[in-house]
Amino acid sequence: MKIVFFSAQPYDQLFFKKYNTQGFELVFLEASLQANTVSLATGANAICVFVNDIVNKQAIEQLSAMGIAIIALRCAGFNNVDLEAAKAAGIRVCRVPAYSPEAVAEHTLAMLLTLNRKTHKAYNRVREQNFSLNGLLGFNLHGKTIGVVGTGNIGQAFCRIVTGFGCNIVAFDLVANKDMEAIGVHYAPLIEVLKADIISLHCPLNEQTYHVINSDTIAMMKPGVVLINTSRGGLIDTKAVIMALKNAHISALGIDVYEQEEKLFFRDLSTKIIEDDIIQRLMSFPNVLITAHQAFFTEEALSQIAITTLNNIEQLQKNANLNPQAAMLV
Repeated sequence: MKIVFFSAQPYDQLFFKKYNTQGFELVFLEASLQANTVSLATGANAICVFVNDIVNKQAIEQLSAMGIAIIALRCAGFNNVDLEAAKAAGIRVCRVPAYSPEAVAEHTLAMLLTLNRKTHKAYNRVREQNFSLNGLLGFNLHGKTIGVVGTGNIGQAFCRIVTGFGCNIVAFDLVANKDMEAIGVHYAPLIEVLKADIISLHCPLNEQTYHVINSDTIAMMKPGVVLINTSRGGLIDTKAVIMALKNAHISALGIDVYEQEEKLFFRDLSTKIIEDDIIQRLMSFPNVLITAHQAFFTEEALSQIAITTLNNIEQLQKNANLNPQAAMLV
């Protein structure tokens, strides 16, 4: 079994080679999967892709013609894959729905605490021998209401964490989770959740959630709201958020994802001119914190991603039922 990895980074090679107990032939490519790079998978039995690879109908038709039988996502989201096209082509698709929800939840909290207590600014000040506290004022998380949009594995982990801070948690999801209700999470309609002091997004990206944060929903939020997104960039209408930042309706924004991130994230552009005016505008705000899809990036998460992905491929190869941690999509 030969597997070609697209958008591969050094850490992908490290962890997949470490856990390749099946003895698969692994080929790692820095190139992302697009219609014009599909041919790089020639001779492979399966490909492994990440969040910003474009696995559309055109790419899938080419993969099918090359004899690719499996598309393995080493991530939870699958909005970048045309599942209908894969099904029509007879290509099996699998993902990693649960690798380390705590990794993303903890990063969400780190972004919230950093924005609130401005530790990143304090760090730079002290290094320049500026010990002034002016401009570093924050607020207690204790007693604040946090609105959680989506209570899947990551949303649940985040709820458990902020419960320990003494926060009131109000959540929106299609189905209320009894375990979350047992720890004090109150489920409510989205319009009520948007009235929280802090809003954290943990829902998948689909037709219903695309730009769920827009000018209309922002207008429902209380002035001075803090917004955190560690889920998918497409959940946010970035231009609407910029306008809300300009008029201070949103007091702070933390994003680990960005709608056009495939052109930016996971690469060193420090010597380049970034032509994306929207993210440049976001980076100009002193109350905006951006990390480059880093929330998943822990040793535990990368280990589980590699183990589950390789097991998925092995079991699909054997035409066996997937284990409980895996998820076959097609």
